[in-house]
Amino acid sequence: MTSTTVDSKRYAIIRTGGKQYKVSEGDVLDVERLAAETGDTIELTEILLVGGDGAEAKIGRPLVEGAIVQAEVIDQRRADKVLFFHYKNKTRQAKKKGHHQLITRLQISEIRS
Repeated sequence: MTSTTVDSKRYAIIRTGGKQYKVSEGDVLDVERLAAETGDTIELTEILLVGGDGAEAKIGRPLVEGAIVQAEVIDQRRADKVLFFHYKNKTRQAKKKGHHQLITRLQISEIRS
């Protein structure tokens, strides 16, 4: 007989900045710039799924009702430079450009459902 272990760590799938992230308590992640100061505690309310703790996952349609993820803003900064290069063959046209994306670093402190 084989036994399966259930992931007992609580997790959530959140949506912010047009992207989706799988987060657990204590995780640190970089998201697109949010309007908050360093040290602030923010609540993320666009929760698509909550699972873990051996319980059945709650799937939102489209969002999980009453679910909140609390996070602390660690830093507001710019990401590494992203370079891109435009080139047109046979015309000697070349253009090199780049930019820094503005990001917010978050630490997930609590997942409530």
